[in-house]
Amino acid sequence: MWQAISHQLSDVLDRPFRIIEKEPVEGGDINECYCIGDGNERFFVKMNDRDQLSLFETEAESLHILNEADCILVPRCIHLGTSKDKSFLILNYLPTKVLNNESGFTLGQKLARLHAWGDQPEYGFDIDNYIGLTPQPNNWRRRWCRFFAEQRIAWQLQLCNEKGISFGNIDTITGKVIELLMNHQPKPSLLHGDLWQGNAAVTVNGPIIFDPASYWGDRECDIALTELFGGFPPTFYEGYQSVWPLDEDYESRKPLYNLYHILNHCNLFGGTYIAQAERMIDELGLLEG
Repeated sequence: MWQAISHQLSDVLDRPFRIIEKEPVEGGDINECYCIGDGNERFFVKMNDRDQLSLFETEAESLHILNEADCILVPRCIHLGTSKDKSFLILNYLPTKVLNNESGFTLGQKLARLHAWGDQPEYGFDIDNYIGLTPQPNNWRRRWCRFFAEQRIAWQLQLCNEKGISFGNIDTITGKVIELLMNHQPKPSLLHGDLWQGNAAVTVNGPIIFDPASYWGDRECDIALTELFGGFPPTFYEGYQSVWPLDEDYESRKPLYNLYHILNHCNLFGGTYIAQAERMIDELGLLEG
């Protein structure tokens, strides 16, 4: 495996690359992660079973468009490859630290500029991708209420049903979500898609975001998730507001957008997330006629 990585990197770099440094890197529970180096240059390697290559293919696509936007620092994809039994994604390596007040403010500003970038008329993405290990459909839609209701909430509810976890009639809940968002047609923004504290940090080159699950959607989805598990400094929100203030009705939509991620946690982990999802569905009135 490491020999395959060494050979493929040598081809990509057009120079010999012999691994003399290999250190495991903590972070996440989906992939094995390493920092490798040849004494001259270092790279970040994410590794999984060969049949999980699509996880890396879709991540590379998200990183490509985020780099194209050039609004906020994200890793550069160096190489996507496979060995006999492994798939791997090789990125440039940048040591990171936890966000502080100064870097949080800058990150907020840069995220707002990312959300304002581009002129996409519809919601979705050119490919389906993943939120964690869960497939995430991204079929293009012109109405935000239908995209979010059908491809986010209804999709997760169906996956839950298949695992024997029911939260009520899916059609009823989907219809209520459409109703709640009917009059909300935001500018389609390029989203990180999985922006929790573990996917943001600061480097010597400024704040960075990574492990994206990108699509074009309501910018409030990114902001809502940063609040779900906490960890972002207050200056992050001050920085964002200084560039593109949030709509005054954001607070009313935030729990609905975060329901998507709680449902995904139900699918991935079950446990207490099931009761949390039940409470959120009840508080949002999604089963009311």
